[in-house]
Parts: sequence; C-alpha cells; structure tokens
Amino acid sequence: MKLPFDLETVLTKIEKAIAAYPKAAMFDLYERGYTSLFEQLISCIISVRTLDETTIPVSLKLFAKARTPEAMLLLPHENLVQLLLGSTFPGQKADTILGISKIAVEQYGGNLPATFEGLTALKGVGPKCANLALGVAAKLPGISVDIHVHRVVNRWGVAKTTQPEQTMVFLQKNVPQEKWIDLNRLLMPFGKHICTGNLPHCSTCPVLDYCEQVGVTKHR
Repeated sequence: MKLPFDLETVLTKIEKAIAAYPKAAMFDLYERGYTSLFEQLISCIISVRTLDETTIPVSLKLFAKARTPEAMLLLPHENLVQLLLGSTFPGQKADTILGISKIAVEQYGGNLPATFEGLTALKGVGPKCANLALGVAAKLPGISVDIHVHRVVNRWGVAKTTQPEQTMVFLQKNVPQEKWIDLNRLLMPFGKHICTGNLPHCSTCPVLDYCEQVGVTKHR
C-alpha cells in the first residue's frame, strides 16, 4: 500500500535527495549571475534538445561575448552560429536569438515583455521556455514541463497524460502557484538522476512510498 500523495512532503524529500547533484541549467546560470529575463530565455533556447552539460558551457561562451539584445545584434550571424556549436541546430537557434534580440530592441526598448503571452508571441519561443524564463528570472509562477517532469508526475500516478503540454495544463490546475517554480527546480534533476527513464533508482528513491511506479517494469 502506498501512502497518500502529499506534494509538500514529496518535494521536501526530493530536495534533500538531489542536493548532491548538479542543478538544472537555468537555475545554475541564475546563481552564476545570469539573472535577466533575456539571458534566461536565450539559455533556455540553447537548452532545447541539448543536455545541461552542454547548455551551460555554450551559454557561458555566448554570454562572454553578448549579454544584452543590443550586444547580440552586433554579432555576425556566422559568429553566433560558431558560439552555439555543441547545442543542437545552432544555425536555427542563431536565427531565433537574433530575431528575439531585434524585437527586444525595436519594440521593447531593449527589454522583453515579462508575460507568458508576450514571450510566446516571439518566434521560436514555446511554453516551456516562456514559463521557465519567467519563473527563474522574474519569479513569476510558471510550470515548465520537460521530458523529466512529464515522466515523473505520470510515474507517480498523479497525472495521466501523454504529452508534456497536457501535463503542464494538469499541473497548473492541480498544484498551488507557490509550488510551480519548485516543480521546475526539483523535478528536472530528480528525473535526470534518480527517477530516470530507464532503470529508475526505485530501491533508493526517497519518495517510493508515495509513487505508484506506473509503467516501471525494471528498476535499480
């Protein structure tokens, strides 16, 4: 018999369990001083289909050259592509970054709109990056659902969704807003290092007593 699911207890246990592991990329970069909404959004774009182990050094390399929309627009396209090498689709991401920078300068005085609607209106910015950038940089409630968050909450049996976008909507309806940023901060590394896609570490998982282990056939 599993214990009744209690999100606050579960998140507290997870926070202790992941303390020894690297932080999720955006939170790591924030602690390094890359705190602006622009920097957070650009780093999230870099992170798309790219591991954190690559996202962080690529972001640092880029920000050593440009940290503002104005500075980004001074980089020739080919130079920007070179700086983005290591991440997936560097040419496409260079186009997206320059497009965002141009709109920030021309329409918003060098800033970005600190709203979900404003960010998702920018070409190449999806719900995941909009919510994550707003949550980390602006401390606005937002749930960013990547493959880890999606897998974890469905494995718990809390959600019964098939797509990350559906999981985001479910969590927004069922989780208090004050916990939204914690979901991003904690479940990403938890899903990456403990509640892994293949052979999750169930035998040492701190929240096994609350988890229905949906879909788990083998584990460590």
